[in-house]
Amino acid sequence: MRKSSEPVFWFLFGAGGVIAAFLAPIHIVLTGIVGPAGGLESALEYERVLALVSHPVTKLYLFMLISLPLFHWAHRFRFTVVDLGLRASKRGIAFATYGSAAIGSILSALVLIRL
Repeated sequence: MRKSSEPVFWFLFGAGGVIAAFLAPIHIVLTGIVGPAGGLESALEYERVLALVSHPVTKLYLFMLISLPLFHWAHRFRFTVVDLGLRASKRGIAFATYGSAAIGSILSALVLIRL
């Protein structure tokens, strides 16, 4: 029986889907709609947000909020492109999609570490 790395990518796909479906909309509503509308004036002051983002648990949350949906996109886009007829270059498509998700995750980790 041949070993496959497919379960790892399905796990990242599922986790990214959960994050994209549940946490991302809440995060967008709080920081993009309620905050600018004046509902969270004291909570979104620069010093308070910087102190919050400097905490390791918040950095982990933001890293997962960014990186897992990237892998969800990569997995979905890979199979969409293959289903559209580019079956000959399956390995190249997988490398390009998962590689771009990995690069995005690494860049987000570097930015979060520097905060």
